[in-house]
Amino acid sequence: MTSSTPTPYPFEWTPLMEVPGRLRGLHERARVDVRLPSGDTAVLVTRYADVRKLLSDARLSKNLVRPGVARISKDNDIFVDPEFDNDPPHHTARRRLVTRAFTARRIELLCPFAQSVTDELLDAMASGPKPADLNEALAFPLPILVICKLLGVPADDRERFRGLVDGFLSVTKLPPEEVGECRRGLWTYLGDLIEAKRANPGEDLISSLIKVRDEDDGRLSEHELHVWTQSLLIAGYATTACQIGTGTAVLLHRSDLFEQVRDDLSLVESTVEELLRTQLIGSSVGTLRYALEDIELSDGSVLAAGTSVLLSKESANTDPAVFDDPFTVDIRRTENHHMTFGAGIHYCVGAALARMELQVATETLLRRFPGIRLAVPAAELRRGLGGFMEGFSEVPVTW
Repeated sequence: MTSSTPTPYPFEWTPLMEVPGRLRGLHERARVDVRLPSGDTAVLVTRYADVRKLLSDARLSKNLVRPGVARISKDNDIFVDPEFDNDPPHHTARRRLVTRAFTARRIELLCPFAQSVTDELLDAMASGPKPADLNEALAFPLPILVICKLLGVPADDRERFRGLVDGFLSVTKLPPEEVGECRRGLWTYLGDLIEAKRANPGEDLISSLIKVRDEDDGRLSEHELHVWTQSLLIAGYATTACQIGTGTAVLLHRSDLFEQVRDDLSLVESTVEELLRTQLIGSSVGTLRYALEDIELSDGSVLAAGTSVLLSKESANTDPAVFDDPFTVDIRRTENHHMTFGAGIHYCVGAALARMELQVATETLLRRFPGIRLAVPAAELRRGLGGFMEGFSEVPVTW
């Protein structure tokens, strides 16, 4: 492959139940030219060491409102906001204010709630018809209910906000008119919710962020409060929901692995981490950056100033220089410093929440349904292509 013939990106999910085969051999070069769904070109950085370093490199800007920057989608300016500064030092200071409200103690207190919700959802699945769609029975409602609880979103609004978020995250899935309606609808909904919380604050995260905004010398602007609320809501729902459904489908497909963790639930934590490493349910389009200066990579090649850059977490997670036998799902892997949650100044603030939900969902499902299995051949599962998340659209299971 040469720079004149960029490969289409995101890579096709083949084999269906494994990381894309296109990742094999990709690490021989530190960079690969790719063509995005918009038709624009970018450079994909492939190696773990480079990706990890560049995720914290101030020479790569996350502010994408500038001439010549590649677009992810021609129909959706996803994550592009001219009023929101994504770069340090401004972003670093604002992130610190937000993480003050997003405490480990708050996540710890949510664990019993997540367990209770999981138990209720699986009670309903057990008493319902077979087969059941695991996505609708567990994978999607659990993160929605937990993030609604955390942020203080009324539970009755969950289906409404799920539809708005799905539209917001469209890359090629929906026409531009529908994408625009969802983006505007989500922004309006969150604005109304923030005002309601401001008038009647509670113990939820949105109320805490409003307090940061209103009482901390205005260092968090109203627009930034809105964007952070939107980001936490989306990240706390969509990625975790897709990972629960798709990761479980992969585990059920691999009966040898499923039986090991079912018979020894102490393996749940390492299983969750390995599925996070190998079963990314989206591409790295969210890591789009713009090179402010020339940057040298590990093979001596240079990202020229003005280049649009993608930091490939899925490629980093399969780098043989870091992970032994990287294309094998090893649920007993102990050295698993994957980058699914990113690294550095943009490390996912909700990583602890996602891990907690994934562990609760996996352990409870296997304990309650030791005979659970896919209700259709794995080859019949379909990924929901065209969106920011590309997990399986349905995961039919029986028991």
